[in-house]
Amino acid sequence: MDVSQDEFAIRVRDLVVGFGRQTVLDHLSLDVRRGEILGLVGASGGGKSVLMRTIIGLIPRQGGTIEVMGQPTGGHGRGAATTWGILFQQGALFSSLAVRQNVQFPLRENLVLSQELMDEIAIAKLEMVGLRAQDADKYPAELSGGMTKRVALARALALDPPILFLDEPTSGLDPIAAGDFDALITTLQKTLGLTVFMVTHDLASLTTVCDRVAALADGKIVAIGPMRELLQSEHPWVRAYFHGKRSQMLQHEMR
Repeated sequence: MDVSQDEFAIRVRDLVVGFGRQTVLDHLSLDVRRGEILGLVGASGGGKSVLMRTIIGLIPRQGGTIEVMGQPTGGHGRGAATTWGILFQQGALFSSLAVRQNVQFPLRENLVLSQELMDEIAIAKLEMVGLRAQDADKYPAELSGGMTKRVALARALALDPPILFLDEPTSGLDPIAAGDFDALITTLQKTLGLTVFMVTHDLASLTTVCDRVAALADGKIVAIGPMRELLQSEHPWVRAYFHGKRSQMLQHEMR
């Protein structure tokens, strides 16, 4: 099925990224459709987070082009704060700031708002991700792993971005908390019309949350499509990932 260009939230073409003599992404191309949840899988150290961080401008590229919401990026993230929100793997909250201040950080950096309005926005975002107004005065050290992820998500949504980047969002969570977080992402995506780019190795997330899954191997996207299509892929790494003993056991448990 042909998809017109304006239906893409992110377009990556011939992307090359490396460190020293090591090439991590080798002429990689990828399209992310507007309004979809795309899951990205790959081997540990294979370049998943590098790809995400290059798209948002935290890592310079050596070649190729990146377009976000139809606009070419200049290889840096300045001025793009209202285009995307980011949830890093461990939450990356500022330990010296209360929850309220963490959520308000993007507002202070990018907008001129009264303290009263910022407080209202912070509470609204916390409630949006399933936290209570009372949690706003807690500090990161007082939060559980699941609460930390939710605060980080509230901060990522502070500026109402159309694109949400998630780096291993369920990492470190127990199965119940991970399932709750997956359900939250699905609800927010549908409610807000978000495009979600999710780096994950969580098979449950890939199966229950993602519209499509992209597999990264040898510096390129070697397979992309709905989960059922990746399960039929003949690429050696994709087969090993989805049909290994651990994956088969998890798939059996999820039936």
